[in-house]
Amino acid sequence: MNEDSAKPRQPSMADVARIAGVSAQTVSRALRGSPHVTPDTNRRVLAAVEQLGYRFNSAARALSSGRSHTIGLVLLESGGYYSRSAVTAGVESAAGAAGYAVSIATIAGLDAGLMERSLAKLADQGVDGLVIAVPLISVTQKIEDLTREIPTVTLDGSRTRGARVLGIDQGEAGRLATQHLLDLGHRQIWHIAGPDEWIEARQRRQGWQECLVAAGVEPPTPLEGDWSPDSGYRQGQIIAMIPEVTAVFVASDEMAFGVIRALRERGRSVPDDVSIVSVDDIALAAYCAPPLTTVRQDFYGYGAAAVTLLLQGEAAVEESVVTASLSVRGSTAPPRQG
Repeated sequence: MNEDSAKPRQPSMADVARIAGVSAQTVSRALRGSPHVTPDTNRRVLAAVEQLGYRFNSAARALSSGRSHTIGLVLLESGGYYSRSAVTAGVESAAGAAGYAVSIATIAGLDAGLMERSLAKLADQGVDGLVIAVPLISVTQKIEDLTREIPTVTLDGSRTRGARVLGIDQGEAGRLATQHLLDLGHRQIWHIAGPDEWIEARQRRQGWQECLVAAGVEPPTPLEGDWSPDSGYRQGQIIAMIPEVTAVFVASDEMAFGVIRALRERGRSVPDDVSIVSVDDIALAAYCAPPLTTVRQDFYGYGAAAVTLLLQGEAAVEESVVTASLSVRGSTAPPRQG
């Protein structure tokens, strides 16, 4: 038997949790002095620490002090490669400039259970703050607890009582896009929405509907895509077969690329036959054929601003809404006469 194998195993946080009769997550909360741990639970955790002779490793010391100099970022696998990459780059740039690392958790779908597990994992790592870029419409009590305990900023996504919100008014984005088409003289303005489970998709659709109703135009039944160019292409094939449609508000640039291709293949010109306006203003939008008219979202800037908001602490505002702006290019024009 070698010397290393003869050494007794050092007690772990899991051992402390077992002796105290709580979860490892509760142990980590107690060690960093969380106000959400009851006095009785805190006493049991500390007694177990003393009984086992548990010694904090570097991660545990960060948890107990509440300073790991790490920010947690939660992203969704689907929903737009460009926006996800830009948000990540913005968070990492601002965090790095402030001396923080970034720990990323990516979830496969809009599921509260997946969100809970990702947030709990980041909490166990002792992150000093959270940026959530996942658009959950409803959240659980556990998510509420974690985002109240750890400073949190959400980017146009999940709303929790403890989180600060950063992003553009998505309803205003829908109204701005639709009003542009109305001002050009269009009255048959259809909408290709994002997935209904996304809060941004619902808000953009609502903005489109409200703008049409205010102008005395009956909103047609919206079509629905999944944010991908392929889903835009499929819905664009439907639009191409409706001759009275002269304009379409598409909920994302990537879907709009698919719509434009479908219309072109069916012999309908953009913008001569059908005007297209969308949302995001990703880098490729200006190089589309024709260049795409779209409501701008500065994903990189949002990611960086989220870190700034986190580091402001208690002095930060609860909600920061960025004014939507429209980049007018070649995909929109007045409807053809005659």
